[in-house]
Amino acid sequence: MSSEGGGRVHEHGARPYEWVGAWSERRAMLSPDRTAVLDATTNRTYTYADLDARANRTARLLADYDVTGGERVAVVSRNRPELFDLFFACGKTGGVLAPLSHRLAARELGELLADADPAMLVVEAPFADLVADALEHSGIDPTVRSLPAADADSAAWPELSDGRPADDSRFRVGERSLDDPCLFLHTGGSTGVPKETVLTHGSVLWNSINTITAWGLRADDVTPMVFPLFHTGGWNVLTLPLFHMGGTVAIARTFDAGEVLGLVESQSASVLVAVPAVLRMMTEHEEWASTDLSSLRFAKSGGGPCRDAVLDRWWERDVPLSQGYGLTECGPNNFTMPDGWPREKAGSVGVPAMHVDARVVDDDGCEVGVGEVGELELASPHAGDGYWNAPAESREAFGRTTESDAGGWVSTGDLARVDADGYYYIEGRKKNMFVSGGENVYPAAVENAVADHPKVEEVVVIGVSDAEWGEVGKAVVRGDRSLTLDALEEFLEGRLARFKRPRRLAFVEEMPMSGPSKIDREAIRDRFGD
Repeated sequence: MSSEGGGRVHEHGARPYEWVGAWSERRAMLSPDRTAVLDATTNRTYTYADLDARANRTARLLADYDVTGGERVAVVSRNRPELFDLFFACGKTGGVLAPLSHRLAARELGELLADADPAMLVVEAPFADLVADALEHSGIDPTVRSLPAADADSAAWPELSDGRPADDSRFRVGERSLDDPCLFLHTGGSTGVPKETVLTHGSVLWNSINTITAWGLRADDVTPMVFPLFHTGGWNVLTLPLFHMGGTVAIARTFDAGEVLGLVESQSASVLVAVPAVLRMMTEHEEWASTDLSSLRFAKSGGGPCRDAVLDRWWERDVPLSQGYGLTECGPNNFTMPDGWPREKAGSVGVPAMHVDARVVDDDGCEVGVGEVGELELASPHAGDGYWNAPAESREAFGRTTESDAGGWVSTGDLARVDADGYYYIEGRKKNMFVSGGENVYPAAVENAVADHPKVEEVVVIGVSDAEWGEVGKAVVRGDRSLTLDALEEFLEGRLARFKRPRRLAFVEEMPMSGPSKIDREAIRDRFGD
């Protein structure tokens, strides 16, 4: 088995280049002594020179196990430096990194493992039993290697290296095409078994370019990265764009709002992107008022609608917080707020990024008028290449007419509208819309109004059957249980049309979650959709 890179020309005929797989090497040549990663769990820092040395060592290991030429290495782990080692090493060998969620049940994880069929599987110690059970369901037998304990010095990868002397010398990167696969990232799976989205080197590169140009990322930017690295948020929201620029990413094994606030202050963090729940938890932490946030140039919310109350809390601290929008299949950084955007546009996700086209269409695929609601479709070179082993689903979601077609408009499944100034507003998932008395009701708008009530901490609105109106809204609330439906109705008078107001009310101690801090609407529907 060779320890040299083995590139290939993609079937579409795209030209191969050596730089395509050489992210760590090229960045280490440009800024070897810049801090690339701060591991807050171990308090270790890694320069770009460190990352490339580790990637060279890891690439030799992957090549010995034939993780080359499109073969996959799967990893089940929390956020730690070894995942970056694997990503950069795959770039050198031509392998594909497939990070998998440790939050899945064993059978779900086994199905994903069977689909990805990795040549090697890397497992962090806390998930050894989960993965063992998953492998029993998978029908595959990859080489399995373990990661050391969470607080160990992981610089030498002792469990992975089979005791061989470390070799940090340059691993020659073979030529890669931008059409070659780079990452497998699985979807949330809320409608069935999760699917692996194939992101190419071109997808990753163009999302980085879109992010840098749209958000104005700089080489001196620092971020606490709070998304998990089995999620597109972990890789593509800020990590890879900042690695592209030579910035610094802080990671930790688990999320703690107080720790993130501490990192913002101690590291003079300049950018922050998180899901609304994380942003809310930070504002509710006892250290919120005393934490110095003045270093933050901006913050962005993604993964769901951010309530006005949360936006207000960040604005009160003079942090420019706005909403973003993305999905695993495209981007995820598709929109941006223009310079000097007016506060009344805060409910929007902004305008399309430099190299993204967006449109809103009806069920026949025709564009709707200004202010009308339809399905959001996106087109960009940062779109994924399709779903792995799922040609029919790929054609439906990515607009591909043949197996070799590069694809067209990506169907997001999300409802949106665009105003006269070109700002896009997300109205919720297409499947979440319900019809009450012949009127379309979009839960996102209702939830935003209900969430303004002082007794409501979180809310999800679902459509439920009603003898008179066909369907009506049911508000499922986490908050003060003394809230009554009559009181809520009175509060919403003048804020929402009568047909949009919830006609039923239920309470939960905690919202069920799915994926990285995202509310599980399917679980809520199953429990309360009577």
